[in-house]
Amino acid sequence: MIPYGRHDIDATDIDAVERVLGSQWLTTGPAVTDFETAISQHAGGVGAVSVSSGTAALHSAYAAAGVGPGTEVITPPLTFVATQATAVLLGADVVFADVQADTGCLDAEMVESLITPRTRAIVTVDYAGHPADMDALRALADRHGVVLIEDAAHSLGTLFRGRPVGTLADLTTLSFFPTKNITTGEGGAVVSADDGLLTAARRFARQGLVREPEEFAITTEGPWHQEVHEFGLNYRLPDVLAALGISQLARLGEFKAKRSDVKRRYDEAFADLEGITIPRCDEDVDPMWHLYPLRVPAERREEIFVSLRAAGIGVQVNYIPAYWHPAFDASKYPRGLCPVAEEYYAREISLPMHTKLTESEIDQVIEAVLQAQLG
Repeated sequence: MIPYGRHDIDATDIDAVERVLGSQWLTTGPAVTDFETAISQHAGGVGAVSVSSGTAALHSAYAAAGVGPGTEVITPPLTFVATQATAVLLGADVVFADVQADTGCLDAEMVESLITPRTRAIVTVDYAGHPADMDALRALADRHGVVLIEDAAHSLGTLFRGRPVGTLADLTTLSFFPTKNITTGEGGAVVSADDGLLTAARRFARQGLVREPEEFAITTEGPWHQEVHEFGLNYRLPDVLAALGISQLARLGEFKAKRSDVKRRYDEAFADLEGITIPRCDEDVDPMWHLYPLRVPAERREEIFVSLRAAGIGVQVNYIPAYWHPAFDASKYPRGLCPVAEEYYAREISLPMHTKLTESEIDQVIEAVLQAQLG
């Protein structure tokens, strides 16, 4: 089976991990600091906080933004449910806005009418590695005084109008799961140019601990003292995983070139197929392609999916609209709420997209799709 996504580990990655395993640090140590510096270099120079997963990054970013009881966050439904779950677990209400029909990304024109005095954040998702219109969303957020959060789990390495992901929103979250653009096994990060937001995210992800004496409420203790002003969680990324991340980031350009080549090969093969829609890329976007979301006729999606799996192609579907999950109250979030996203989902199949695909495997995927589409 050719998997739809997989990690790319080489000898330099293994050596980097082995060096940390032989050091005195396994958890938070110098490799974590170095990894955060390396993330910053690839995210436009903004500050970075490493965490234990992309979900932890979202949770920490929402906490830093003041998302909580009585607040609302506006999100697209075409995403893994962690985008919403972490806001709900902080007590916020989720408001769903529909997506663009061609990119699957949050439609800025749909957002403004949903903003209320309770709106705390607009949350956009860089679906498949392609961002939404970040300038339009930035203007909306500024006009209404809300926080703009970019769920960039798919898009580290993407450029929007010449600017790297990490510089486009108030808070940006990254994921380093094995299928993502780089991996630390499990891991993630929050990046921001705002020192206050970054400090708040770091504290939440470090159990809320305050270690700066000038901020202490308790001033009678000795040099060992640390205290908690607001509760947080242990979302630390260990040194051994940070070392892998540093090594992986050094190969980010190589990974992007390979993913772009896979995208080009698929586009050339499928662009003229009747009933097929290939992923669109805006002229002013240079994506790091995380997924290849092919869209097929909705009435044949399951048939084509099963055919491809039977042919050894490990296709996937990304994603069921988040509010379809039974965790959401169907009376509040009925089907049909975001019809464009639902139509996108009904037609979507993710083809294998990763850096370990060989030329022969790409040919095999293409041939299997052509055979499945012909029925």
